[in-house]
Amino acid sequence: MPQVAAERDLDAGRHVARHFEVLPAIPQSLDLLDEITQATPEFPPVPKDRPLALYGAGNLGRLARDFLRGVWHDFDFVVDRNAAALRENPEWKGMTLYHPDEVPEALKRSHLLLVSVVLAPYVPIESKLLAQGFEHVMAFYDFAENFRHIHPLSNGWFAVEFDRNDRAMARHVLEGWSDDISRAHYLAFLAWRRLREEWIFETAPVTIDDRFFIPEILSVMTDREVLVDGGAHHGGVTAKFSDLMQGQWSRIVAIEPDGANADILLATIDEHWPDSAGRKPEVLDCVLGAAAGTATFHDGLGYASQVSTTGRSERKVQSIDHLGLAPTFLKLHLEGFELEALKGARQTLLKDRPIVVATVYHNDDGIWRTPLWLMKTLQNYRFLFRLHSYCGTSAVIYAIPAERARG
Repeated sequence: MPQVAAERDLDAGRHVARHFEVLPAIPQSLDLLDEITQATPEFPPVPKDRPLALYGAGNLGRLARDFLRGVWHDFDFVVDRNAAALRENPEWKGMTLYHPDEVPEALKRSHLLLVSVVLAPYVPIESKLLAQGFEHVMAFYDFAENFRHIHPLSNGWFAVEFDRNDRAMARHVLEGWSDDISRAHYLAFLAWRRLREEWIFETAPVTIDDRFFIPEILSVMTDREVLVDGGAHHGGVTAKFSDLMQGQWSRIVAIEPDGANADILLATIDEHWPDSAGRKPEVLDCVLGAAAGTATFHDGLGYASQVSTTGRSERKVQSIDHLGLAPTFLKLHLEGFELEALKGARQTLLKDRPIVVATVYHNDDGIWRTPLWLMKTLQNYRFLFRLHSYCGTSAVIYAIPAERARG
């Protein structure tokens, strides 16, 4: 299996990139999995005493800005290739923005530059910034791990050392994927989480724009779908689902426990489905979990709002089984609470056999606990794994009942 590996230089803060020209079959995948699970990586300490700057002013850059303010760590400037236009953007009013070519040399040496980009490969960005003279560069999500005790954002977690059981379970999961692309993306996910290596499979590119609606999902959807959108946020997935179906669906239930998010969700629904259009998605306010009860919830964090001990509010928890919604399409994006919600949907899954799409990148449940639970619970399903961004983020499991593929 041809592959090219870049030189390792962790002491200077550089990451490794490995490029694979062909997709590995199961035997080669298992060998690569052993490389990941048996390695003992060494990572340099995170600088904590340097002034901060952001690289990237897109969606993640805005989240990074708000995050740093929320943990009482401000930053001094933002670096973005579109700095000139962004200076006129109210979102960045009053902040210093530089094009990469404009940053003073002294600032390149003094500041820790947090890369707030996951929609492109990380290693080329880091390499280019180092070549431009930035001496201290790291991924924003990695830096954010320092503050998990006060802020629950969890996209930068590191997988701890695998024990014998972890290795065995990960092998079962790898063998359970239904295509070579899934095995490749699963390996890339694990390589970043365990080794902080960026594995690129040339014939299985990361796709950015089709999260939750990959071709294999679209090809089996019908005009009778009942969508349960767990973790609906601002309604983007709900609206996209309806648009892809050209408005032909039976029911949509959008579930969003964060009050500020729910207000925007309701506004999205009013805009997308004006009163004259008649039928609209329904909105439920609850946390999805394994059983009815309450949970401590950290709200006000946008798409990072979640069940967390750092929260200050107690929210109602409901199981999907208790809600009795009979979904044909279940989407879960719950910031790490997906497995709990799936456990609370077991009877629904067995009875209604919906398509299931669930994010698995917010904690290490995604390594084997969540996929293996699905693989053991759902018989005669096809299981796919896809990455929709880099740095081990936007990883999604797709479970498709076999009868759907048969039409």
